[in-house]
Amino acid sequence: MTKRKLLTEFQPGRGYGENDWKAVESPELTDEELATARPFAEAFPEIAAKMRQRRGPARKPKKQHISIRLDTSVIEAFKSEGPGWQARINATLVDEVARRSAKARKKAD
Repeated sequence: MTKRKLLTEFQPGRGYGENDWKAVESPELTDEELATARPFAEAFPEIAAKMRQRRGPARKPKKQHISIRLDTSVIEAFKSEGPGWQARINATLVDEVARRSAKARKKAD
């Protein structure tokens, strides 16, 4: 576990404002207070138990990692729409597979 550096002055961009920083009074604990302190798990057993819980068994991946060659123009077109371009390519392919499946079912009828 990495030790964090104790902040002694306000630093912007950490999720709180300077007024919040100034409003908090956090003096160092005395030897007496440290002597009576209890471990977190003892003071908050329910929260500690939830923190120790592990994730369930891994599920089978829904997507498969592959390598595919696409025309540069196709990649550029999807990338030009911004982040998520790979997901959009996947959605386009999913739609095309569904369209072809529907067309094949219709033809079979």
